[in-house]
Amino acid sequence: MALTNPDLAPTPPSARTWTAKHYAALWVGMSVCIPTYQLASGLIDGGMSWWQAILCVALGNTIVLVPMLLNAHAGAKYGIPFPVFARASFGVLGANVPALLRALVACGWFGIQTWIGGHSLYELALAVSPSLKEVRTPLEPVTALVGITPGELLCFAIFWLVNLWFILRGTESIKWLETWAAPVLIATGLGLLAWAWAKAGGFGPMLSAPSRFLTTGEFLRAFAPGLTAMVGFWATLSLNIPDFTRYARSQRDQRVGQALGLPTTMILFAFIGIAVTSATPLLFGETIWDPVVLLGRVGGPMLTLFCMLALSVATLTTNLAANVVSPANDFSNLAPSRISYRAGGILTAVIGALICPWKLIQASEMYIFTWLVGYSALLGPIGGILIADYFLLRRMRLDVGDLYRRGGIYEYRGGVNWIAILSLAVGVAVNVPGFLLEAVKSWKLAHAARWEAIAAGAAATGGDHLRAAFRGIYDYAWFVGFLLSGALYLALSPRGATKPAAVPASPGP
Repeated sequence: MALTNPDLAPTPPSARTWTAKHYAALWVGMSVCIPTYQLASGLIDGGMSWWQAILCVALGNTIVLVPMLLNAHAGAKYGIPFPVFARASFGVLGANVPALLRALVACGWFGIQTWIGGHSLYELALAVSPSLKEVRTPLEPVTALVGITPGELLCFAIFWLVNLWFILRGTESIKWLETWAAPVLIATGLGLLAWAWAKAGGFGPMLSAPSRFLTTGEFLRAFAPGLTAMVGFWATLSLNIPDFTRYARSQRDQRVGQALGLPTTMILFAFIGIAVTSATPLLFGETIWDPVVLLGRVGGPMLTLFCMLALSVATLTTNLAANVVSPANDFSNLAPSRISYRAGGILTAVIGALICPWKLIQASEMYIFTWLVGYSALLGPIGGILIADYFLLRRMRLDVGDLYRRGGIYEYRGGVNWIAILSLAVGVAVNVPGFLLEAVKSWKLAHAARWEAIAAGAAATGGDHLRAAFRGIYDYAWFVGFLLSGALYLALSPRGATKPAAVPASPGP
């Protein structure tokens, strides 16, 4: 059975040319996007003051930088992508499990970015022809079922097809546009900030709204899942960062570039989302957390036309760069001799559309507490296992040859390390009850109503306390999964059988 193809093979030393500047630029390009704005603005919509939201963003991105740099090490040292790196801890076949989970999350992000781009096209079309909203079509029964209008579905389909066309043609065909994506989004964000500053009368009025939380306890109940969502936002890249650091010239280049590029860009661009969203209640009488909706209301048809076209192009390039590389590699890892990078990209696009991504970001509460915190419960345990295995068990030593063949030291039992699979399952399982209490609307409402009754004097039962405990665990889903799975993996793994026979030369320590 073939365990490699040109996309999964180790990057040769001659191709490891990325410097700190490249990694800083990479993070600027990936961090400056609509979901980053929505992540920060969603905290304001959820009741935080501007400084509480900034604290949450800064702390979350500082925390996630740690596993990011740790998992990046193997990519820079051995030139291997994430699916191959995962073979060391999960087995040459078992690595398909974390790779597939990571790929499915990336499919969700691909769908979300495609929806944002399609919705920008829809707002653009409304600016040209406002009557489009009233058009009746035979698609209405279908669109009513999935929860969007016929026009929104049509624009989503058009933008999805544009993404698919570039996947089929090769994302290299749009490289020249990628350098413009971040500047366009930065300019749009700064334009919104300047507009809000002028309309609101300066930063004083813009940032004057107090927190809606009356007690420290109320704030912490929102801050905890908000912080988990911040970590979860980049928990995806903290796993597959070897897909990028495999091209690093040295460990120092990837460390310095990432440390400079990730937290600073996220904090600065998040501040734009926080400040502008804080101003919307003053200007519109309601909190508008979605920048696409806000841009549709700030100017005339020509301004809207220009902004929506720019957002569509920038979202297209960001989507192809950030949400196709990883899942395409992950799907390719399932059957390297049969699934090419391009076929993996097509799978990503199809799954991203089928999940109805607009439902994941229809409200800030759904986006942060269900989507971001929810998938962090899947990815945190994987990160804990990878780091425990590579740094604590193997001491950063891998046999690259055995990562690509059956019968080597990463064969375990039938190609699967069942200790890693069990540790992953336990780390995910503890968060499932809390996720259901958040994601299933009837359960969430019943749980909230029950605690309102308890606050009014009703007696709490053992079941009430158990559900509250599971909900509290879920608020820290990534942290709980990361620590629990990593500790369980270390406790169950035998010592002395993890050292490779040989260590190849590396571009850095």
